[in-house]
Amino acid sequence: MYISTKGRYALRVLVDLADNKGDRLVPLSEIAHRQEISLKYLERIMPVLTKAGYVNGTSGKNGGYCLAKKPDQLFVGEILRITEGTLAPVACLVCEENVCSRKDSCKTVNLWASLEDKVNSYLDSVTVADVAAGKF
Repeated sequence: MYISTKGRYALRVLVDLADNKGDRLVPLSEIAHRQEISLKYLERIMPVLTKAGYVNGTSGKNGGYCLAKKPDQLFVGEILRITEGTLAPVACLVCEENVCSRKDSCKTVNLWASLEDKVNSYLDSVTVADVAAGKF
């Protein structure tokens, strides 16, 4: 399993918004500066987070972003699956049904399925609030 910059940056944006919550929208340029992430790259990530219902955004002079949910309602596993597509450790587990021609005779498939279950279970137990609080 490899988490791309898209997934890592999306999580950093959400943690930044959790840390800098207030009664104003946070301009994306501020997040980009604090997180040392290209503004152009963040502009590609924010629509994904907005469409998934993690953030609300407003454009214009006083525009910016805020969390759409409380940080303790945003789970890292969901965020990474939205941005990465899958957390499967091997290709045969990417699809909902394993279509590998060797699935019935493969002695390693259960190992990989177990790993995927453990990774998903762990990441689904961690919230943006946990990460923002530095619990790790």
